Amino acid sequence: MAHVIAVHWVSQRRACKALAVDRSSVRYRSVGPDDAGARAAMKAVAAERRRFGYQRIDVMLERQGIVMYLKKPRRLYHDGRLQVRRRDGRKRALPMLVPDALNQRWSLDFVSDALTNGRRFRVLAVVDDYSRKCLALVADTSLSDLRVMRELEALIGRRGKPAMGGSDNGTKLTSMAVLSWSQHTGIQWHYTAPGKPMQNGFVESFNGRFRDELLNETLFSSLADAREQIRAWQHDYNHHRPHSGLGTIPPVGRHGPCTVFR
Repeated sequence: MAHVIAVHWVSQRRACKALAVDRSSVRYRSVGPDDAGARAAMKAVAAERRRFGYQRIDVMLERQGIVMYLKKPRRLYHDGRLQVRRRDGRKRALPMLVPDALNQRWSLDFVSDALTNGRRFRVLAVVDDYSRKCLALVADTSLSDLRVMRELEALIGRRGKPAMGGSDNGTKLTSMAVLSWSQHTGIQWHYTAPGKPMQNGFVESFNGRFRDELLNETLFSSLADAREQIRAWQHDYNHHRPHSGLGTIPPVGRHGPCTVFR
């Protein structure tokens, strides 16, 4: 259009008529909303969580009250060149802060073992980081992300809601279902950096004791037998076993303020 007007010295009206183009199309100016705020918020989340794709970043933005239609997060994500990149190098992790009240942070992890017939099973371990109490040991041959959420809901019903949950970056705990559940319940979720298991040190230490004192010492003939013996060991760990990190008292003796988050 600009070429025709410049070369033939005609008005925009005559040029549009000659080219059979509607003048409203030529004069149209975009009136779309300004996305500067959403772009800045997306870049901030991507900088903090470098391994998140656009879908998980969208979930984080919704927590901040920034809601976008289905395709817009992907477009802004690609326009900003925020695609997940290979890490240049590992950074030194900050020391893990110790909670000063019950229910401030629960740590989760999985432990694997096998029955005498060779069939493998997994155990979901949940630990309160303040009291070091083992809140749950769920044993089954399959533990999906939905099953994990059901077990956490049952725990919340008995003990109240924690302020934060912590885990590694395993697929069962980084799925969209877990992120959506975290958003729905208002529980913050902290993921450890890859290769830094001691950022989740309380449950990792618990897993070592659990494996050393029970799993490596016991043969399980069936899943029911494993559950029964795990339940007995959990009770002994919480009520009788001296905990060196608590001055040799068992976890149930670790009394303190209980913070219940609504």
